Amino acid sequence: MIMKKVDWRVATLFVQERHYSAVMPKLTKHWLGCYENEKLVGVLTLGWGTRPKHTIQKIFPELDTKDYYEIGKMCMNEDMPRNSESQMLSKTLSYIRDNLPDIKYLYTWADGIVGKPGYVYQSANFLYGGFVWTDVYILDGEKVHPRTLQGQLPNNEGLKCGHRPNSEQLKEMKITRVFGKQFRYIYPMNKKYRKYLKKSTMDWNLNYPKDKDLEWKVKKPEDTEYTLTNVMPFKQDSSKVKHNSTNVNKVADKYGTASLENFFD
Repeated sequence: MIMKKVDWRVATLFVQERHYSAVMPKLTKHWLGCYENEKLVGVLTLGWGTRPKHTIQKIFPELDTKDYYEIGKMCMNEDMPRNSESQMLSKTLSYIRDNLPDIKYLYTWADGIVGKPGYVYQSANFLYGGFVWTDVYILDGEKVHPRTLQGQLPNNEGLKCGHRPNSEQLKEMKITRVFGKQFRYIYPMNKKYRKYLKKSTMDWNLNYPKDKDLEWKVKKPEDTEYTLTNVMPFKQDSSKVKHNSTNVNKVADKYGTASLENFFD
């Protein structure tokens, strides 16, 4: 198993055919392919989420965007053996050390909103740094990021991003708002930066979250208050991309195919 650069279009189509979320991060800098016997079996992207400088300086006030990368997408073929994703992570860390020596930390989130506490990062010895509550909207059965939805709502004030939906719009458009946990993980790239964790504003430890720690706060269109539940309140369906179509169809619109096989043809 080796990691090497892969064309962004190939990586995008690979992810969109396999990942639970077809939406690709906009601030991606590196598209890495995981190859076994010269066959592409996995993809991992490196870059940043929204507000990258804010993200790192909230953890390390003295560091900057250039000091870290965040895992954007990671997925493999379903027929790969158990623990293959942990092996891919290990190969990625080696790739960063060999090719991106200025990177001090690899940072990532486990998406508790879709029921993932981060077992793959735990298996790869990442350190856990607590969780935050974050929200998404469920519209027509599709999980939609607040920023994406803001751009689609009626906007009469000339604002670039618009507003979040108000209570009337939530009812009218039958939108459900869901809060869930995002679990924070980090991997220091060497012993020096492991020691530097002492300067972090976060408490990094091995007290990993498990399935029992997953929770959701749900407010349906007709509700006036949120309901707390430990059962995921929606089904993740990557085929539903009506409201995320601009992002998801980026390759298809430009190259005329959403199929990895057809792309090579």
